[in-house]
Amino acid sequence: MLIKSAEFVISNSDYRKTPEPNKAEIAFIGRSNVGKSSLINMLVGKKDLAKTSSKPGKTQLINHFEINQEWYLVDLPGYGYAVTSKSNRASWGKMISNYITKRKNLISLFVLIDSRLSPQKIDLEFINYLGKEEIPFSIIFTKTDKQGVNATNKNVEEFTKALQKDWVELPKYFLSSSVKKIGKEEILNEIESLIPYFKEE
Repeated sequence: MLIKSAEFVISNSDYRKTPEPNKAEIAFIGRSNVGKSSLINMLVGKKDLAKTSSKPGKTQLINHFEINQEWYLVDLPGYGYAVTSKSNRASWGKMISNYITKRKNLISLFVLIDSRLSPQKIDLEFINYLGKEEIPFSIIFTKTDKQGVNATNKNVEEFTKALQKDWVELPKYFLSSSVKKIGKEEILNEIESLIPYFKEE
């Protein structure tokens, strides 16, 4: 897929106030500080489309971007640790779950996992939640440039083994680096293959 245009549309806390569900929608989500905004910027070829920050929890709303005037890319708030109050984290959880389960044109989620870490309980719980809700998703292991190939492969293998405790068939996954643009072509090709599913509905 060639990205010809990527434009910010709207930020909102209520899925009912997001754009009309008349285009395919692909959303990105992950633990706070997993490198989500950097990955989105890398995919669309813009340095500052999604706002990045050294502080976890920078994304606090549902952010819609129109890509190629054909589909929506959605940047969702990170789950887990963030520099904010417990009440804010609770409202984020409700915001995210409402969007994920009720947004009619959501074709798939990409769940971002930090490739440098051993399996984290919060990531596994979120993925199992998606399975329970029957939400289509794939996994992207981020920040692979921060360590050696063997370390990345070890952590990915540990994560997939942890998933096998609850999953008969493992979800599709990709390795990525926003710095080295690793995974860009593969992820965009996957999105391109998903978009027609919306047209068929």
